[in-house]
Amino acid sequence: MNDNMDSDEVQQTDGSTLEESTSSPNQRMTRYQILTLTSIASVNFSSMICYSILGPFFPKEAVKKGASQTVIGLIFGCYALCNLMGSLVLGKYIVQIGAKFMLISGLFVSSVCTILFGLLDKVPDGATFIILCFIIRSVDAVGFSAAMTSSFAVSTKVFPNSIATVLGSLEIFTGLGLILGPPIGGWLYQSFGYEVPFMALGCFLFLMVPFNMYILPSFDADPSKDSFFRLFTRLKIVLICFSIFTLSSGLGFLDAALSIYAIDTFNLSPGYVGLLLLGLSLPYCLASPLLGIVSDRFPSTRPWFMVLGGLFTATGFWFLGPVPILQIKSQLWLVVFMLGIIGFSLSMTAIPTFPEILDCAYENGFEEGLSTLGLVSGLFGAVWSFGMFCGPTLGGFITQQLSFEWAASVQGGLAFLAAFFLGVYFLCQRTRQERSLPIQTKRPSDEATHLLT
Repeated sequence: MNDNMDSDEVQQTDGSTLEESTSSPNQRMTRYQILTLTSIASVNFSSMICYSILGPFFPKEAVKKGASQTVIGLIFGCYALCNLMGSLVLGKYIVQIGAKFMLISGLFVSSVCTILFGLLDKVPDGATFIILCFIIRSVDAVGFSAAMTSSFAVSTKVFPNSIATVLGSLEIFTGLGLILGPPIGGWLYQSFGYEVPFMALGCFLFLMVPFNMYILPSFDADPSKDSFFRLFTRLKIVLICFSIFTLSSGLGFLDAALSIYAIDTFNLSPGYVGLLLLGLSLPYCLASPLLGIVSDRFPSTRPWFMVLGGLFTATGFWFLGPVPILQIKSQLWLVVFMLGIIGFSLSMTAIPTFPEILDCAYENGFEEGLSTLGLVSGLFGAVWSFGMFCGPTLGGFITQQLSFEWAASVQGGLAFLAAFFLGVYFLCQRTRQERSLPIQTKRPSDEATHLLT
């Protein structure tokens, strides 16, 4: 830590500083760290369960209300677009706004919007329904971006020596939200209708507001003069961001298109579609903590995790349809298996990205502290959201014009390009390091020879 950390310490309930509580990666967690981890885990779980309930039944309901496949993709996509803008602004000004206030207010906004979304079946069909969908989803996205940007920054702030491990462990709760959201939403929809899933989960999210107000500590920090533009001057960060984009684009595409494809192709009910999505969420949930531990203990594996993860993701999407040129008939077991491959590969690629971007930022002179963590969190959230916008929008358009199979093939192609570019970059970087090593070892012997002479 540099000298700037003195003015960027976290105010804790026991009066100790962050540096004391996180000085050793093998040290037992303090009460302060446990409370923070509990708070962030509750945010990840509650936010993701409310986000994921739409997949099994909303696209079909939207069609009944007069929305086309392209418009449904735009409804999913506008959420990501507003999330993108919110992440950039909130990540830049996290210090001025306050990390705790940002997180709690984001939860409150998301809970209200989730409840309001459950009332949309009462509005008239057509333009009124579509416009209100866009408005509520856009506001909800800003609240979601506030909660998630703050949670990423706070997690990294409190656990600077084990970033990937903590983020991977927190992804258990993210995965649980993704796992439980579709089946719970589908079951509540089948049993009680459109309103109940949103009302129940919106109220649950609302209960998380006082819970986090009580247990989450406050964080004090000084603002930084660094910017997102400076982050994008590094080629490594640009390539990692493209990889993040392909991941979220694929997930956004599946959110908007998979349920309709499964219902039409395999004649599944919304409840079974929710169970189908377990094939994606469960492997991601189980693999993330293990991959996080490996990434922290062996940092040299991170680049190749991202490359291999991208290749596996590409393979999963190519065989999800499958690609029409392969002339393979779509089967339910193949869809479930490929969703499992995609879920595992997403964790391989996603977990190392945040610490790799953060390391690159520190290596290029960014100050260590909450301000830089906010920038990196905002950048991660913005790129992820941009992919979540392009995935449903582009995927919905290709699905409507061609087919689901071709749309999935395009997503696989994007993942392959990201893995290819990253692989080339890391190979070139390794070659440069190997060439510079003999020069560094040769100089001392040359200097010694001249002196002896």
